[in-house]
Amino acid sequence: MSCRPKDLKARLYNGGMAASDTIEAEGHLIDSGLLSAIFDKIIEFKASYEVLTFDIGRTNEEPSRIEMRINAPGREALDELLQQLTTFGCHPKRERDALVKPAEKDRCVPDDFYSTTNHRTHVRLGGRWVEVEQQRMDAVIVAAGGRAVCRKLRDVRTGDPIVCGHEGIRVTPEFRERDRLGFAFMSNDVSSERRVEGVVGRIADMMRHVKRQGGRIAVVAGPVVVHTGGVEHFTELIRLGYVDTVLAGNALAVHDIEYALSGTSLGIDLIAGAAVEQGHRNHMAAINTINRAGGIAQAVKAGVLKSGVMYECVTHGVEYILAGSIRDDGPLPETVMDLIEAQERYAAALTNNVQLVLVLSSMLHGIGVGNMLPSWVRVVCVDINPAVVTKLSDRGSQQTVGVVTDVGLFLHRLAERLRS
Repeated sequence: MSCRPKDLKARLYNGGMAASDTIEAEGHLIDSGLLSAIFDKIIEFKASYEVLTFDIGRTNEEPSRIEMRINAPGREALDELLQQLTTFGCHPKRERDALVKPAEKDRCVPDDFYSTTNHRTHVRLGGRWVEVEQQRMDAVIVAAGGRAVCRKLRDVRTGDPIVCGHEGIRVTPEFRERDRLGFAFMSNDVSSERRVEGVVGRIADMMRHVKRQGGRIAVVAGPVVVHTGGVEHFTELIRLGYVDTVLAGNALAVHDIEYALSGTSLGIDLIAGAAVEQGHRNHMAAINTINRAGGIAQAVKAGVLKSGVMYECVTHGVEYILAGSIRDDGPLPETVMDLIEAQERYAAALTNNVQLVLVLSSMLHGIGVGNMLPSWVRVVCVDINPAVVTKLSDRGSQQTVGVVTDVGLFLHRLAERLRS
């Protein structure tokens, strides 16, 4: 069931017979903060709880388990509460198959559809628990042929079997406080006062670990990478083999190519830090040069483009996807201007064994990518603005850690650590 307006939610508390149900949850409930979140949600719905059993894990690795009875003002309020508690790993004690209803028409599902989170999810179909594929937030679950798959609402077709309600659904949240290769060292802790060197060292260790395990690293980058002088350090990461996919907008490529061809970014000489004569036309000249060559790869092959992020991507076979926007000049021939196609290409790239994502001063693309990721894929967001860093977590990507610093400085330090 989708989120309700306040007046409709208030109606859940009024009228009707009281209703109750028994639920249970298992995991690292205390140190992950899940237990307090469960209690808070119950109180928010003006419901009450009775703890029937509570077993605390006896070691660091052993999970805790709780069973409780929930009492709500009415059946509708209880169903809404149980649906929201599912996010925290709660589920009814009894085991029933998930409720499945057909989509009434294209892009339209029943009102009580289950809206997915980015956490690992299982649904019970035909008496067995099936892991949901292509896990991501803000999708529906289509259950067919013994499989369960996340699907965007726009991709739903008439008659698709849609998982509804809260029965037969189990969500397993990531337990942030456990040592995930040092990743929890600053989860949900955004500060501009933390020493960059220490943070960079931990991130470099994670990147090495991902590559040793055969995983892939995706970088979501904005044009600020160029403006702050980060190009030479970013290109070194590519040459060292720590970048497998670059997801960006038209602007990153344009200003990177402008810098490679003219030594400026938005008409500013990055060495002197001053505007150059007629510099405002340099980014358009860069687009014109690439158009004449027929594209970025063709410009590299012809020897027209000899340095920069895009040059290194082409030279080292790094996949790059450029998603356009309404403000783009040109755009470059490779820029995907169809929004849905760009989203699909981003999502496809991220499902290709990507285990770590670096978001470098790119709020809109960063949030978009965060919405596509399951919660077990690590995300590092770097921006000079703390508000940008916290937005990913606010949108539900709670596996994000934030580094508040100049992105050029961050890339400089990161390249140093990975080089050594």
